[in-house]
Amino acid sequence: MTIEQGAAPEDDRDHWTLRLYVAGLTPRSITAFGNLKRLCETYLAGKYTIEVIDLVDHPERAREDQILAIPTLVRKLPEPVRRIIGDLANTERVLVGLELLPGQGHGASAQPGGAR
Repeated sequence: MTIEQGAAPEDDRDHWTLRLYVAGLTPRSITAFGNLKRLCETYLAGKYTIEVIDLVDHPERAREDQILAIPTLVRKLPEPVRRIIGDLANTERVLVGLELLPGQGHGASAQPGGAR
């Protein structure tokens, strides 16, 4: 399943590509997706794509991003690739992990709506 918010032209350096690896529709996977969606709507409004990969259906995809635990969030773009394991409930930890705090150089800030 892929959810896109906003256009992603090739020269748009502010567009984020995120992959959430889950294993079925478990409560933890559902929580992780809900938390990710909420964070993206708050901090990356209109500038993100989420791809949810269910490893029950596609176990071979775990190798591509070296997934060892689930749920795992992988930030593919902007580079460098970053990984966060867990249900993404700790907002501050996720913002730090994704480098979404002010002054971290990816054009977004920790203010709602991605305001600069």
